[in-house]
Amino acid sequence: MIIPWKELDPDTLANLIEAFVLREGTDYGVQERSLEQKVNDVRRQLTNGEAVLVWSELHETVNIMPKGQIR
Repeated sequence: MIIPWKELDPDTLANLIEAFVLREGTDYGVQERSLEQKVNDVRRQLTNGEAVLVWSELHETVNIMPKGQIR
């Protein structure tokens, strides 16, 4: 189920994005990026509609996924 991120409390959204970034461990290539930069990237993707917040009823977790990966 897609969660409308605009309806979340700003602190809750910030915590979800930060937790997502910290668990992803994505390699950004030669140039390392700060936590703040990574969080801003994810926030921008949500704002632009490139990514969505997804609730998994099965796992009772929230994840951030590219919009194109949602079935």
